[in-house]
Amino acid sequence: MINFSYKIITIMLVFLIIPILADAKIQLIKQENNDSNTTLLVIGGIHGDEPGGYFSPAILASHYKITSNNLWVVPNLNRNSIQANKRGINGDMNRKFSIMKKNDKDAKIVEEIKSIILSKQVSLIINLHDGHGFYREKNEGSIFNPNAWGQTCVIDQCNLSKNQKFGDLNAIALSVQKNLNKNLLQNHHMFNVRNTNTKFDDEAMQLSLTYFAVTNNKPAFAIETSKNLTSLSKKIFYQLLAIEEFMKITGITYKRDFNLTEKNIKTILKDYGTLEINNNILLDLNDIKKYLSYIPLNSENKFKFSNLLGSVKFSNNSYIVYIGNKMITRLRPQHFKVAEGCQESFDVKIDGNLVSINKASEFFVKNNFSVLKKKKIRLNVIGYASKNRFDESETNISLKDLIPRFSVDNNNKIYRLEFYKDDEFCSMSMVHFK
Repeated sequence: MINFSYKIITIMLVFLIIPILADAKIQLIKQENNDSNTTLLVIGGIHGDEPGGYFSPAILASHYKITSNNLWVVPNLNRNSIQANKRGINGDMNRKFSIMKKNDKDAKIVEEIKSIILSKQVSLIINLHDGHGFYREKNEGSIFNPNAWGQTCVIDQCNLSKNQKFGDLNAIALSVQKNLNKNLLQNHHMFNVRNTNTKFDDEAMQLSLTYFAVTNNKPAFAIETSKNLTSLSKKIFYQLLAIEEFMKITGITYKRDFNLTEKNIKTILKDYGTLEINNNILLDLNDIKKYLSYIPLNSENKFKFSNLLGSVKFSNNSYIVYIGNKMITRLRPQHFKVAEGCQESFDVKIDGNLVSINKASEFFVKNNFSVLKKKKIRLNVIGYASKNRFDESETNISLKDLIPRFSVDNNNKIYRLEFYKDDEFCSMSMVHFK
């Protein structure tokens, strides 16, 4: 599938294109058209144990191209809670938009998202969730009842001021509900509108993100897919359907690089993408082993993911790599000084053909490969079964020459090539055997 390009903007570095770093506070992805003043803001991941609420905006931001009006996406607002797969490791972030202690650990993130919500450009806000059960106005059982939140379009009140373009919240929610119910995977997945009548009936919701927005005359809705749906792909399917309805309402046109089916969503979810570290290491995160040791790193490292939900946590002398709430691998570092004047590329014979390969990249081999020697550069092929060779440059290597337990992947087909200069680390690339 083709990934459309997008810009990633943090609240601290507005209008700068930056990589996805593990230490970024808020990822704000903007797709804009210069002739438009209508912007839909989609916020995901305020609750870390509701994966439909953050995998869907990540797919939206990376697989949709906006062709008219503007789309802003925050895919993983509460990143640390997402890693922990908990509602909120510092308490419920969605109850901190009215009153919050000054020393609250979520204070900076909440203030930043408030600032984004109040931006003049923002026309309508959607906050994405997974909720318990299937909401019904009348009690129909333990998970089908008025206390459930799942499969709802939630509004805090019916209307905003008359001069607000998208101020008829109830009419918009009913329109979204109607069109979602035309595309159900199963009949009992039906959506309903839930009006919490927050100002008069729900003190807890008075502390929420959507109520903060509507009290500032910003149209805001919550979409709650059911936690009782049997797969993450079903939740994402409904979330994306709902978002597309809101894009129609706000006049946003778009192109997808996939057909919106549950099957295709499952395929997208399986692609974890790559992780680049310090601009000199590239790791393919698909089918990667759960633990890799002796990774050449610094005391401080920059992590750049191709997947918007990629993040890293340092714990027990290892870097734990996540995609959303999924722990992908654990990297045990071996600290090296980074050499100066290293090569930006290397020449390699792949199945008899000479090819130039960029540093921190990957290449594919059917039978064998040999890296040509470069002055002062030493090559270490991790897992190469040789007792006497110090430098594996100019060595013809095939899969049978490599020890499987040193592979990067579970199928024992991907191996590390590490380049050194005077015992200082240069870069790491990957060889894939077909």
